Amino acid sequence: MDVAQFLYHEARLLDTGQLEAWLDLFTEDAIYWVPLERDQQEASETSSIIRDDRTLLELRVKQARHPRAHARVPLARTVHQVGNVMVLGEADGELRVSSTLQLVEWRNDRQRVWGALVEHRLRRAGEAFKIARKRVDLVNSEGELEGVAILF
Repeated sequence: MDVAQFLYHEARLLDTGQLEAWLDLFTEDAIYWVPLERDQQEASETSSIIRDDRTLLELRVKQARHPRAHARVPLARTVHQVGNVMVLGEADGELRVSSTLQLVEWRNDRQRVWGALVEHRLRRAGEAFKIARKRVDLVNSEGELEGVAILF
């Protein structure tokens, strides 16, 4: 599987609600990060919108499935449009990949559109990849976000 196909596959899993399969794409030491500030270098510099390790990602998926998770009911319907996929380099056994993301979210009779620059750090796993790190820089990260109940 090439890099672009892997990113499209990840997006499709999210859009079809296959959250457990999406979670399986991540390494055990993975980090999923949505910074709060533009050009933020480290999560420790300030607050983040999301900064999850693998354990917190597992909890996020479990909460999405829990019948009493009222903040997530109903689950949003989404369409992830991944583009401009570029391999930036390879170091320490990881591919550094940048892409753009346009995401349409439908939830509670309301549609929202998100845009982001995304960076994946991918490790080879047989014929495919595993996500060691995913950073999602929302174009409106410093704006009013009204609760993020989706996965980017």
